[in-house]
Amino acid sequence: MNSNSVKILLVENIHPVAKERLEEEGFKVDLISHAPSEAELLKLLPSYQALGIRSKTELTAKVFQENPHLFVVGAFCIGTNQIDLKAARAEGIAVFNAPHSNTRSVAELVIAEMIALSRQLGDRNTLAHKGEWMKSADGSREVRGKTIGIVGYGHIGSQVSILAEDLGMKVIFYDVVKKLPLGNAQMRASLDDLLKNADFVSLHVPETPQTKDMIGAKQLSNMKKGSYLINASRGTVVVINDLVEALKSKHIAGCAIDVFPEEPASNKEKFVSPLQGMSNVILTPHIGGSTEEAQYAIGAEVAESFRRYLKIGSSSGAVNFPNVDLPVKQGTSRILNVHRNEPGVLGEINGIISKEGANIEAQYLSTDEKVGYMVMDLNSHHAQQLADEIQALSRSIRTRVVY
Repeated sequence: MNSNSVKILLVENIHPVAKERLEEEGFKVDLISHAPSEAELLKLLPSYQALGIRSKTELTAKVFQENPHLFVVGAFCIGTNQIDLKAARAEGIAVFNAPHSNTRSVAELVIAEMIALSRQLGDRNTLAHKGEWMKSADGSREVRGKTIGIVGYGHIGSQVSILAEDLGMKVIFYDVVKKLPLGNAQMRASLDDLLKNADFVSLHVPETPQTKDMIGAKQLSNMKKGSYLINASRGTVVVINDLVEALKSKHIAGCAIDVFPEEPASNKEKFVSPLQGMSNVILTPHIGGSTEEAQYAIGAEVAESFRRYLKIGSSSGAVNFPNVDLPVKQGTSRILNVHRNEPGVLGEINGIISKEGANIEAQYLSTDEKVGYMVMDLNSHHAQQLADEIQALSRSIRTRVVY
């Protein structure tokens, strides 16, 4: 593969560092600022071999089925719910994301919101802007000595744990997977146990069928009276109308919500929520990872995944694909093959190589339940011819050569 022949489309105002890094590698990169619709993507993508998106661009099965020439997709964010990962895999298209780059930014926002809720800063700020002077200690408390309950103890949840403990808080957490506690954090056996014992509940879970509506009327009633809820994870995790009722009854003293079940597609659209206008409620427009540092790190991370996959075939970190990462062997040609994971495929491939009399310097195969991904380094001047023969096999999905 010649880098100069690869065109990459980056959408949704992805940080300029991504374009810079990719162009340094010889790729041609185009940018658009908005989230294209399915119809627009179907018109645009025939000219590109790689696509970078953020959270607003929906990549449907139709997009992948009509653009099987795509090599790779990058989600310049954490979540990949906007991408039909199975459809991408079926076409041999690897998908990468940036699961770690905005961890600190989200964690810092959670800590800031927790303190703001405890001191009623949102309401007092609004009143001061209106000329009202509300100097009172009523309902205003320190976070020191209080308990934060973290639901989902992954990269972000564990960072919140460290920062909260540094503030003198007690940390408890719940996760469906057993996790090693950091510092003095304590794991709780159930979600209800955590809810009953936390002064602040902070949600850090992915969007799955199991987490949809995870915090509803029952869970809110199980929270301590006067406690606070913070959600910077996914909008479908909290039943908003149930949260409104819990706030109206004063059972919940306040909340900070950064993600919503339905969000505007752009900054030009109007945002509407039943939580608007309520006391001690902080609403932010999905900005948990929206810092300059995080966006720079995300741009650099996914651009590097593009470089490694397109130039050497490394699929390490792909979310829908077998992960393979072999060092480059000098003086060889590298054949990359994606195929249906069925018995006998490797034998057929090796039969083609053997017939040619080529010497295999290195070979690695990794599979999941649907596809296999093979990386093979050869001493042969006929690598492209061999790749064409391998691609002609009935169970091959995609084959390419990098030098």
